[in-house]
Amino acid sequence: MSRIGPFADDDLAGWLSKSPELGAAIAGFSDAVYNRNRLPLRARELARMVIAYHNECAVCVNTRVGDGPAAGVDDEFYNHAIEWRTWPGYTDQERLAAEFAHRFATEHTVLRDDENFWRRCREQFSEELLADLALSCALWLGMGRVLRTLDIGQACMLTLPSPAHHSG
Repeated sequence: MSRIGPFADDDLAGWLSKSPELGAAIAGFSDAVYNRNRLPLRARELARMVIAYHNECAVCVNTRVGDGPAAGVDDEFYNHAIEWRTWPGYTDQERLAAEFAHRFATEHTVLRDDENFWRRCREQFSEELLADLALSCALWLGMGRVLRTLDIGQACMLTLPSPAHHSG
């Protein structure tokens, strides 16, 4: 049951009416992450799923990309997200995006100081892609925790629109 207002279990946006200006701003941020992100789709989705599991957010874990299977983001891809370190179906770049997401969610200051990690990142990501990854993780971590903490939308299964622009 939602901790803010009498919203239905599958109402993900109604509660934003309690803060219309901030709600509109987060909607714009979310639109940018999903429709203007330059990360390859698979790297983006794996990072998102890693944070979804850390947040224990059911709506985030159940969210899928509409044309994901055509882009190589199918059920098998999602089903192995918790095995990001070892599942052979992920590329080095995807694993690095997952590692960033994991460490962003669990040990951000240790991550900041890990020179080996940043050296590996520079081999796989441009600074522009790293900026997109970091900002995406900020949205997912923050909003996933908001949804989980306020018990909003935890019965939902979402399908994201196909990305309008990505490099995957």
